Amino acid sequence: EMDRIRLLLQLPLFGFPKPSTLYRSFDRAPMHLWRAFLNRSSKLLERSGHTAVDSTFFERHQASTHYLRRTDRSVETLKVTFLIDTAEQAIIDVHCSAKWPNDAVVGPKLTSRNSNKMVSLAADKGYDSAAFRDELRENGVRPLIKHRLYQPIDHAHNARIDDERYNQRQLTETVNSAIKRSILDSVRSITWFLQFREVILAATVHNIKRSTSSESRFRTGIQ
Repeated sequence: EMDRIRLLLQLPLFGFPKPSTLYRSFDRAPMHLWRAFLNRSSKLLERSGHTAVDSTFFERHQASTHYLRRTDRSVETLKVTFLIDTAEQAIIDVHCSAKWPNDAVVGPKLTSRNSNKMVSLAADKGYDSAAFRDELRENGVRPLIKHRLYQPIDHAHNARIDDERYNQRQLTETVNSAIKRSILDSVRSITWFLQFREVILAATVHNIKRSTSSESRFRTGIQ
């Protein structure tokens, strides 16, 4: 595998760093650098501003059960929330947590730093929050979030939602599935911050793969 990567990068035989060197570099690079990679990779894909958000879980596999006992760590899954653009399923931003926060708390964190790239946001009832909707509207983003059915008026609110745009929320599940099938189905780093970086890197790889497949389809269409 390393030989194939070396050829793609056009590196000499002894110019490719050893796996241990790569791991140490992965450890040293700060999170803002990985997020910058993610941001640049998302720009490789066409974006419409119509976005969707949803969460998924990644298993936290460790080589040593002794380490888990010593650190008194019982949470075995990582909650990851992806904010995507629905045009070409570009991942715009990612939120990771080992504490499983409420979706209505995570949603505003993602949208507040990306509202300038958004026209609308589709999300399920887990993100139902009047404060969240108000914040989106203040930033010029149309909220497409289903209401929980507590009162008859909630049915009316849901009936007014643009179904075509709202149903694009399902593309987040497509992205989740694509990442777990072909890139990353579990995180293996020992520390939580390295696990977060694994997820960010996987999202970046997803964007790059999507962009290369889009370019291939474009070239085929021209021919």
